[in-house]
Amino acid sequence: MIHPEQQRRAYLQAMGIDVWLPRDAPEPVISASVEAPGSMGWNELRECVTHCTRCELAQSRTNTVFGVGNPDAEWLIIGEAPGAEEDRRGEPFVGRAGTLLDEMLRAIGQSRDSVFIANILKCRPPNNRDPRPEEAAACRRYLERQIELVQPKIILAVGRIAAQNLLGSNEPVGRMRGRPHDFGGIPLVVTYHPAYLLRSPSQKAKSWSDLCLATRLAAECDT
Repeated sequence: MIHPEQQRRAYLQAMGIDVWLPRDAPEPVISASVEAPGSMGWNELRECVTHCTRCELAQSRTNTVFGVGNPDAEWLIIGEAPGAEEDRRGEPFVGRAGTLLDEMLRAIGQSRDSVFIANILKCRPPNNRDPRPEEAAACRRYLERQIELVQPKIILAVGRIAAQNLLGSNEPVGRMRGRPHDFGGIPLVVTYHPAYLLRSPSQKAKSWSDLCLATRLAAECDT
């Protein structure tokens, strides 16, 4: 039987994460049965994220923010990065922006429990600054594996950071929204971040249009 600490190190090494040990520490025994990154299940992936040190954000975080919701969801909601409250609670989209997102989901017959919600980054950048390219790159394989596990019918990219990272674009949200995109064969719709809508409520009608587009695209996957 593998010791839990040995198993944890094996998961981290499988994800390409450096494991630092004291000089006098014995080498961990790595079991051949440990899954490769591309085949990790939810529990193994969550464990890797929890102990990740792939970028400097590991030094300042309180909690990692893995994601919440239905692991078999038809809708995958992807935001940008955790804020202060998300970092404290370890859950994405909380506070006023999270409440508005919940209302947006209810308007289309969905809920926080029926969708899966994740972020481009699993750790909060200091002072809520934009994620750096190397930070997004360090988290990319975690998000890609989440997408593989969920196998959603529709991806909703919420906000500029999420949309630009997922689509490899520098365009503003206003130019990316309003039309379908493709993410590895999955329809993707871009919309405004709830935090932006709280500051600019006149844009809520456009977000409603985006949600209707995403709903239609998801329904087309059933036909």
